[in-house]
Amino acid sequence: MNTANTASRKWFKMPHTYVILIFLVLVATALTYVIPAGEFDRAEDKATGKSLVVPGSYHQVEASPVSIVSIPKAIVHGLIDSADVVFFILIIGGTFEIISSTGTIEAITGRVAKRFSNKGRWVIPIFITLFSVAGFTMGMSTEVMVFVPIGIAIARALGFDALTGTAMISLGAACGFTAGILNPFNVGLAQAIAQVPMFSGAWLRIILLVCLITVTSLYIVRYAGKVRKNPERSLVQDLEKNADKQELDFSKLPPMQLKHYLTIATVVIGFASLIWGVSKKDWWMEELAALFLTMGIVSGFCAGYGPSRIASEFVKGAKSITYGALIIGFARGIMVVLDQGDVIDSIVNGLAVVVGELPGSVQVLGMYVFQNVMNVFITSGTGMAVTTMPIMVPLSDILGVTRQTTVLAFQLGDGITNMILPTSSALMGSLAVSGIAYQKWVKFFWPLMCMWIAIGAILIVIANIIKY
Repeated sequence: MNTANTASRKWFKMPHTYVILIFLVLVATALTYVIPAGEFDRAEDKATGKSLVVPGSYHQVEASPVSIVSIPKAIVHGLIDSADVVFFILIIGGTFEIISSTGTIEAITGRVAKRFSNKGRWVIPIFITLFSVAGFTMGMSTEVMVFVPIGIAIARALGFDALTGTAMISLGAACGFTAGILNPFNVGLAQAIAQVPMFSGAWLRIILLVCLITVTSLYIVRYAGKVRKNPERSLVQDLEKNADKQELDFSKLPPMQLKHYLTIATVVIGFASLIWGVSKKDWWMEELAALFLTMGIVSGFCAGYGPSRIASEFVKGAKSITYGALIIGFARGIMVVLDQGDVIDSIVNGLAVVVGELPGSVQVLGMYVFQNVMNVFITSGTGMAVTTMPIMVPLSDILGVTRQTTVLAFQLGDGITNMILPTSSALMGSLAVSGIAYQKWVKFFWPLMCMWIAIGAILIVIANIIKY
């Protein structure tokens, strides 16, 4: 029996991440032949300034299936469409390599590890809660990748692994984004389209946030405890074995030098500028990439490096992260194919019809499932709001579901699956920065995602019962 199982495992080997993504591009291509092409009419909404779907305007258009010979071009198109994110990740890799080479991160994380050496697990819920605030206020999602290297450094210093460090940062922001208490980019826009008071009903979203943080913290703490007790239980032990890390001797921590303090000041000012720019000046990838490039160069000069040393460290960091950065472009190719085949609106319309035909007792859960499924095809929160909410709002009125509950179904669908979809730039960016294989992340996260889905379903049912 054992021999057979071993032979089976040798026969089946998980494909490379790029192979998985190309397979999904092929699936998307097949859908353009199976699903009728169609589209909705769209009109500008005066209240939001967004181009919204006109309910009941769906109509079929001339079929435009994507040829198999066009797939390579679609992947290249995906790389071009996501170039801002790809180059942002490369710049992050180069910048953090410069900062890391100064010894500043090692000096700081060593002191953090000493402070929490006997209760290191408390760091996990602290970071999750901290980043959830950024998620439910400024809608931090893709931007969270810039903090992942710091989380990994602290996690490793405490005896955990890169997966723990990545999870406590990215899932913290995901908890906040999914709850969306004061997030103008998903909840705010959806409520404006649904014509309910902005950020109303926050009490239930606060309960949602507490539930998500609690479950996520317990899940990651449990995993991290197993890893610290036995490093062989790490899901990314191959990554940890190749990591450039040393056992910390708390009696011989590297001394804090002037270059460390100057580098810390540069990073603090840089991150403060990031928060200000994103929240006040609508900064996005171009501005953030320029900011991190500046941070890297200034940090290098603070450490006494010359221009050539700075350039050398930058290239070293960018090179190490290329594999992950390009994944985002390959994943974008899936959406390029579906868009070229004019089938995304057809999928939206078909799912909406199915929800309307469900028995009354499960219609609200049907809306919840609808939004989760649509997140596979429309990963932008704003894009999904302007596409699905104009359809769901009148449907909810007919079904007797409150508009506030409809908004709740939207935000849950918009957030829960973001951390497992290969088309999510927030997830793939974090994995690119951390060096964690997508397959390893799925193995780690899927049980937690099931818990999140269950929490969302329970709250949706409660919201419908109480006429939220």
